[in-house]
Amino acid sequence: MQRSPRPNATLVRKAITSLGVGAALLAFGGCVSTAPVVGGGEKGPVTGSAGGATTANANSSLEHCDATLGTLGVVEDQAATWYQELRNHKLGSTVPVIRMMIQQSNCFVVVERGNAMQNMNTERALQQSGEARGGSNFGKGQMVAADYTMSPSIQFSQNTGGMGGALGGFSGALGVAGAIAGGIKSNEASTTLIMIDNRSGVQLAAAEGSAKNMDYNVMGGLFGGALGGGAGGYSNSPEGKLIMAAFADSYNQLIRAVRNYKAQTVKGGLGTGGALGVSGGSTAASKSGDAAAAAPTPAAAKATAKPAAKKPAAKPVTPAAQ
Repeated sequence: MQRSPRPNATLVRKAITSLGVGAALLAFGGCVSTAPVVGGGEKGPVTGSAGGATTANANSSLEHCDATLGTLGVVEDQAATWYQELRNHKLGSTVPVIRMMIQQSNCFVVVERGNAMQNMNTERALQQSGEARGGSNFGKGQMVAADYTMSPSIQFSQNTGGMGGALGGFSGALGVAGAIAGGIKSNEASTTLIMIDNRSGVQLAAAEGSAKNMDYNVMGGLFGGALGGGAGGYSNSPEGKLIMAAFADSYNQLIRAVRNYKAQTVKGGLGTGGALGVSGGSTAASKSGDAAAAAPTPAAAKATAKPAAKKPAAKPVTPAAQ
């Protein structure tokens, strides 16, 4: 029996490569999809869960406290420009992720001060109207006060360029390598967290954090953007992950500061006028300054001092007449 000729190894490799590229293009074209995998998505900088003082799968780089420092509410300034910019990237509120990060650290007990307060008030209204079951126990005096308020803000989050401008021009000479280089960009974000004492209104702590990554938009570089931004390396909200990484950096720095917290003091007490008085003011520092200004200087006092009156010389005592 005559043997069949052995296939050429080079032809086999080419066939396999062609099949692989074809399958990849078919997948990118949206004709092929896989079943969703629970927990299979790319993890961000703030991950896992929190339940009371326990956590699961938290980021190991997050600061942790052995004892909590008080109760805290997180409130965003929804009128700020940065908050509106989040909508442009189809990103929601930063509060849920920040709250989970705070609870995972065990440094503060988080209390609700957001939209869920409406639901809490609804339950209390049902209790007061008599509609709730007996023993529901929604009476007064159970709400936990927030010792502190934490306010997040985003200073900037933008694409700062990168290798695309430097190497993209070589795409004609380098082919695929040049196209890949044209799709590499640098992204940066800077965030701030401010913590306020609710009873006094005093700012207790503030921290600025930052994050940076490289966006490898390889397919966009290869195909000139024909496949859209969804083909990039961070297609599922790279802006959101970058912002959360910056907030995690802000929070870590804030916790390191408050671990060694020392209250600021002002002579005479906070809010009583301070140590910088003004002329004619009513504060203790102002009165002290006015008194010091009115008092003559030692040189002036010496110049205006009157010389002491001289005492008349004592007459010599003569012996009494015989």
